[in-house]
Amino acid sequence: MFLYGVVNASPDSLNADSIALDATAATRRGEYLLNNGCDGIDLGGQGSTDNATVVSWQEEWARLESIVKALAAFDVPLSIDSWKPEVTRRALAAGATVINAADGMQTDEMWQVAADFRAPIVLPFLSGPNPREMEMVRADPVKVMLEFFEAQLRVADRFGLRDLCILDPGTGFAPSNWPWEERYVYQKHVYSNLDALRVFGLPLYIALPWKETAQHDELLEIVLKQRPEFGRGHYPEKIRRVERSLGLGD
Repeated sequence: MFLYGVVNASPDSLNADSIALDATAATRRGEYLLNNGCDGIDLGGQGSTDNATVVSWQEEWARLESIVKALAAFDVPLSIDSWKPEVTRRALAAGATVINAADGMQTDEMWQVAADFRAPIVLPFLSGPNPREMEMVRADPVKVMLEFFEAQLRVADRFGLRDLCILDPGTGFAPSNWPWEERYVYQKHVYSNLDALRVFGLPLYIALPWKETAQHDELLEIVLKQRPEFGRGHYPEKIRRVERSLGLGD
């Protein structure tokens, strides 16, 4: 599994260890990630959780500009995690190489950015227009995801980008105030049925569980057993250790 390590340039990200607010801190974080099992870096400048303050694209880019350049110097795949096309375009121009589309590519503006750069696209399932406006999925989530991806890939075809898409079930996103016990059941169902998403013939990308609970550890094992092509994680040593314990390591 190709593993992206998380660097957050937003001060209100839930995982404090991932936060790096300047180029020096980001470089230090990048060194840790790449020295402990990551193959690439995922960088975001806007938190998507309820406690995160939504900032303008100008402020988001101000957080990211020097950090993108610092992380690009590692010369590994660098994804930009954003739902703002203005930020995404500038990050790609500054050295990012992959779009981690936090809006689920639900605007033509984001598709046009991807087309202009011919950048690979992590395409997540979202039950709303962006991570801050999510709705509960009442039907079978896997069926809903299949319908979502089928529709989005038709748009990708219009821009000639289907072959650059990487499918993400979007389990890192959630409606506000969703109780963990319900979210756990949802994620377990989705992770146990990831093969259903392979009908499109595209690689899979999963935001890996990172919290230290028995349920999160169970979910991590379920995901890794499905052998997704890409993962996104905060603590690479643990992810690689679990892979080895499952007989999945190199």
